[in-house]
Amino acid sequence: MKRCSLTRVATALIALTTVTALVAGCAGSGSTSETDASDVTTGLVGNQESGGDPQSGGTLSFATYNGVSSLDPADRQDGGATGGNEMAAIYDLLMRYNPESKAFDPQLAKSLEANGDNTVWTLKLRDNARFSDGSAVDGASVVWSINHYLEKKGTHTQVWKASVADVQSPDPSTVVFTLKQAWNEFPIMFTTGPGMIVAPSSMATGVFTPIGAGPFTVEKFASQDELVLAASPTYWNGKPNLDKLRFPAIVSEQAKVDALHAGGIQAAYLRGADAVHNALSAGDVGYVYTVNMGGVGNINQREGRAGADVRVRKAIVAAFNPETFNERVEDGYGMPGSDMFASWSQWHGSVAGNGYDPEAAKQYLGEAKADGYDGKLTYVGLNDPAAQRSALAFQAMLQAVGFTVEIVYATSINDLVKAMYAKHDYDIGYAGFNVLDESPFVRMYGNLYSESSSNVLGYKNATMDLLLAKLQSAASDDDRKKVVEEIQTLVNETAPMVTVNTGKYFIPWSKNVHGITPSADGIMLFGNAWMAPDSAS
Repeated sequence: MKRCSLTRVATALIALTTVTALVAGCAGSGSTSETDASDVTTGLVGNQESGGDPQSGGTLSFATYNGVSSLDPADRQDGGATGGNEMAAIYDLLMRYNPESKAFDPQLAKSLEANGDNTVWTLKLRDNARFSDGSAVDGASVVWSINHYLEKKGTHTQVWKASVADVQSPDPSTVVFTLKQAWNEFPIMFTTGPGMIVAPSSMATGVFTPIGAGPFTVEKFASQDELVLAASPTYWNGKPNLDKLRFPAIVSEQAKVDALHAGGIQAAYLRGADAVHNALSAGDVGYVYTVNMGGVGNINQREGRAGADVRVRKAIVAAFNPETFNERVEDGYGMPGSDMFASWSQWHGSVAGNGYDPEAAKQYLGEAKADGYDGKLTYVGLNDPAAQRSALAFQAMLQAVGFTVEIVYATSINDLVKAMYAKHDYDIGYAGFNVLDESPFVRMYGNLYSESSSNVLGYKNATMDLLLAKLQSAASDDDRKKVVEEIQTLVNETAPMVTVNTGKYFIPWSKNVHGITPSADGIMLFGNAWMAPDSAS
C-alpha cells in the first residue's frame, strides 16, 4: 500500500497548510499492493486506489463508538471512543499526532516549541483562525478554553494540574506554558481536550453553546441519536470538501460493519475484537491503532476489601489466563498477554508480567484463608451479553483455584460507573487503561497515581508515584523504557490489577472515501476528507 513520506513532504514544502492538505490526501489513498492487516498495529490498512483530485460535496456518515450526550469536550468527551471525533470536527485540535512520523504537528496552532529542558513551551497561533461566531482564536481565548476545561474537570484535568505550573498569554498570538518538571511529550495534551478550543462566547448565556474554530459547525444535535455538522466556510484551512458530516448512533458493532458494507454509512469506529476481525477479513480500508492494557481486571484494594491483602491480589493475577479469556470472550481474535506493554510496543522491555500460574494462585489464596479470609469476591459488570461473557470468564477462572465469586450486574453504564468509581463497591471488574504508546505517562498516571481521582483500584504506592514522575520527565526513549521496566517490576510485586490484553481498534471507511487524517487515541480529522462522486449524496 502506498504511503506518503511525511518527513519528505515537510522538507519539500514550507507552508503548513499545504503540508496538511497533502498529508491528509495520502490518508486513505493507495495503489495496487495488499496489506496484511494482522501485522499492522498502527497505520493504514487495505487496498485503495487513488481517487484522483479531491471532489466537493456529499454527506459522510460516521458511526462512532458511542453517541455523544453533550457538545462540550470538557464533559469527558475528548477521546476517540468518547466523542473526540465529534469534538475535533467542531473545535479542531491545537496539535495533531502524526502516527507515521511519530511527531506532533501543528493543526489549529501555528507552532509549539520547547525551551532547552522541556519545562517551558511556547504556542504560536494562526493569524487567520476564527471561531464560527467571527471572533479571533487568540491567546486569551485559548487560556479561557483551557480554564473552562479544568473548571469542568475534563478527562485530563488531573494530569494537567499535576504538570502545568503557569499559563500566560503575553500577546494575542502567543501562549506560554510553564511546567512543574520537564516533559518532552507535553504536546500530547493538545491532541485531546485541552487542545479542543472552545470560544469564550460559548458560555455567554450561561448555557453551553458549541462555538468552535473547527472545519464544521453544528446543524442538528439529538443527544445519543444523531449529530449533523455542516462545512464551515471560514475554516482556517479552507472550507471542507464535504458538505456535511453526520454521526448516527449505532450501538451494535456488527451492525456498523453491515451498514458500512451496505453503504448506509461511510465510516465506523470498531473496538470489539470480533468486529475488528470481521472488518479486516473483509478487506476494509481504514486505520488501525493499538493501545496497551486495552483490557484490565481491576482489583479494589481499599481498606476493608479482599484486595487489600496482597496475597489475594497475587492469587487473582495468577489465577487468570489471558489465553482462556481470549477464547471464551473474544472468539480467539484478541491480543492476550500479561505484559503491561506487549511485544509490539516500543516500551516493551525485558521484564515480563506475572503470567498464569494456578498452583501459585492456590498457594497465595491458601495463605490468606489461613489468616481468616473467606475466599469471597464480588465481580461487578454491565448487564449485556458481551459483558456477561467477561464476567463468567473471570468467575470460572477464579473459582477454579478456590475463590467464591458473586457476579452483580449493573443495569446501565451509569450504575456501573457509580458502583466502581463513586461508591467503590466491588472487588473485581473489567475495564481498560488504554495506554497510548505515543505518551504512556498520561493514562498510567490517571490509573496508578495514589491521589488520582481516576484511580479506580485504590492503589496507593509511594514508589509507584516516584516512578510515574520519572516516567514523565524521562529525557529520552531509552530512559523512558527503563522506567517502564521498573514499573512492571513493581506491578509484579504488588499486583494492583490483572493485565488481560492489548486493544486493537479499527476505523474502516468506504473505498471511495479519501483524506481522513488520523491523530492520537483514535481521533480522526475530516477537514480534508472527500468522497468520490458515486458516493456523494
